[in-house]
Amino acid sequence: MKKRKVPHTFVIVFFIIIIAAAMTWFIQPGKYVEEQLGSETVMRFYYQDQLPEAQAKSYHAEPQTWQVFSALYKGFVKQSNIIIFILIIGGAFWIMNKSRAIDTGIYAFLRLTRRLEHNRLIGKIGINNIMITLIMILFSLFGSVFGMSEETIAFTLIIIPLAVSMGYDSIVGVCMVYVAAHIGFSGAMLNPFTIGIAQGIAGIPLFTGIGYRSLCWVVLTIVGIVFVLVYANKVKRNPQSSIMYEADSYWRKSEGTEAEQIAYYTPKKAWWVYAFVTVVLVVFAVLYPMTTMKLGNRSATLLLLPVGAVVFALLGFFALRKSVHYFILTMLFGTVFYLVVGVLGYGWYIMEIAALFLFLGIISGLSIDRSASDIAKLFIEGMGDILSAAVIVGLAGGIVIILQDGGVIDTMLYGLSKSMHNAGRILSVEIMYCIQTLINVVIPSGSAKAAITMPIMAPFSDLIHVSRQATVMAFQFGDGFTNMITPTSGVLIATLGVARIPWEKWVRFIWKFIVLLIIIGALLLIPTVILPLNGF
Repeated sequence: MKKRKVPHTFVIVFFIIIIAAAMTWFIQPGKYVEEQLGSETVMRFYYQDQLPEAQAKSYHAEPQTWQVFSALYKGFVKQSNIIIFILIIGGAFWIMNKSRAIDTGIYAFLRLTRRLEHNRLIGKIGINNIMITLIMILFSLFGSVFGMSEETIAFTLIIIPLAVSMGYDSIVGVCMVYVAAHIGFSGAMLNPFTIGIAQGIAGIPLFTGIGYRSLCWVVLTIVGIVFVLVYANKVKRNPQSSIMYEADSYWRKSEGTEAEQIAYYTPKKAWWVYAFVTVVLVVFAVLYPMTTMKLGNRSATLLLLPVGAVVFALLGFFALRKSVHYFILTMLFGTVFYLVVGVLGYGWYIMEIAALFLFLGIISGLSIDRSASDIAKLFIEGMGDILSAAVIVGLAGGIVIILQDGGVIDTMLYGLSKSMHNAGRILSVEIMYCIQTLINVVIPSGSAKAAITMPIMAPFSDLIHVSRQATVMAFQFGDGFTNMITPTSGVLIATLGVARIPWEKWVRFIWKFIVLLIIIGALLLIPTVILPLNGF
């Protein structure tokens, strides 16, 4: 019997676009409209043929047919920022990989772990288990505190080679970064993109209820770490059990090269790069001596840029005396430092992060004594290598375009919200949670979903005597978990693309974990209704 092949990810996404287009023929288009009711602004739903005259002139939705092809173009336009980000990151890392600096760092790390395993306590726990746990806690905190999401794309390219060298697979690498960050995103304590916006719309004090949300973050993070450790140790025992074993040959191709075969050297040009970067960092340290780091509604002003310049000058000097590989690793860690400072202190987003990694790629190429033309060629090679990931992001964007142009998203939300009438308090908050979860499949943007749903959910929660804080938590959980599986999530598709994991294989791995998280989320919502929690 001939074994049936799973369709290519491009084919799967295109069929989802066709299904979305078919939905626009059977679901009546409609729209939520802001209306002033006394001193309050309320959201009222109208079907397209019932819209007030002012809105009817500017709003026209129709069933989608041939638009499925134009949706592909519009999807690329909609996701252009992420697509460009992927291409720049891919080109920059390709240049850096040619230096074999990351290979050198991985070998050094593996040598260190082998020495640490001789410690009786660490050997019993397992140094790899400790590393996975610490990395996941770190990224979960990033997701919880400042909503790390797109930034995980770049970190995935760093962690996957490490995970594979430790005897795991690319899925474990993605879990250590992307899944950990989105677990933190779901159980966030201070995430300004979800909690901040939702609480602001709901009219409750910003970041209140942090005590119970912190407990939820701990529970969800522990569940995530245990899940990943169980899977990682299964792969460690039997690498062929991984569904990515064959595909991960891409990441294993340099595994057979021993560290001793890497030629350690330091070109003169690397010293000029060191001097140039140090001068640039000193100039910025003088221009911006104090940086105000903001976490939620808390802030602290610190001497971060001056400290960063001094640390880089010292570490870079000693790294160059050893080898250019260690100097490039120093620049990589410095890039991560300035990324965190930029995001928390200066409001950076993916444009600034892409520019930072592009700078890293260029100076890495110069450090290994490559000419400008060689660096340009390597950058183009890197973009070509990562191109399929960029394309799938554009294709996935077409799904949301079809549903938006067909005008069915608000209608689906309206139909789901009607199901909450005549339900008890616990059932009502769980229905809100289900609605947010389902809506997240077609609107993965947390801020956009908060703007659409919270003006409806918050007043309704008053009528059924459920606290608005509980409603925000239902939104928070519903917004986060399915981001890790829905093909409409540009960040997920981009991450899987750079990790070279087909979406259908990722679904086979992650679906049970998503179901588990959804169930735990439903259980964690119950205390918000029946217990007198602070802030609720």
